[in-house]
Amino acid sequence: MYGLWKPRVLGGWRVPATGPVILAVNHSHNIDGPMVIGVAPRASHFLVKKEAFIGPLAPFMRAVGQLEVDRSIADRTAITQALDVLAAGGVLGIFPEGTRGEGDFAALRSGLAYFAVRSGAPIVPVAVLGSTERPGRLIKALPALRSRIDVVFGDPFEAGDGSGRRTRKALDEATERIQKQLTAHLENARRLTGR
Repeated sequence: MYGLWKPRVLGGWRVPATGPVILAVNHSHNIDGPMVIGVAPRASHFLVKKEAFIGPLAPFMRAVGQLEVDRSIADRTAITQALDVLAAGGVLGIFPEGTRGEGDFAALRSGLAYFAVRSGAPIVPVAVLGSTERPGRLIKALPALRSRIDVVFGDPFEAGDGSGRRTRKALDEATERIQKQLTAHLENARRLTGR
């Protein structure tokens, strides 16, 4: 990442040095996941759509610990692997919107709440900014080479309400709390970086 672009990492110290943690990353460009994997202070295992596991990229992604997920079903294998990462005290990366979009955390799926409530792992919000800026691109699908991309880590927070409940209602409430936290972090990151 540092060879192709100019990442500026802000708040990396906020990621807990040990123990399970979930990185909740906004997603507006296909470089967002690799960028966070490349600059995060700890090795991270992202849930990545199965369509990305193609050709020679597939064995590489598996070798570096990325988790293949079939988004068309409740992929039990991926869910188990993700919970295993957290149970082992690792870092799980999630795009809570489920797919690329505006990257504004406007519509969250319940997966992030499920993993956070089930594991008890804190969530660290992550904003990737600058990956969608257009000028100077050599390859349409990638940001311009040597362009600055800001990766802003926020303060960790707990998703649950402390009751330990895992009901549908508890997950819906947790998703609402998460969305407020992530949206506030994104607004703060934009102010901080001027993007």
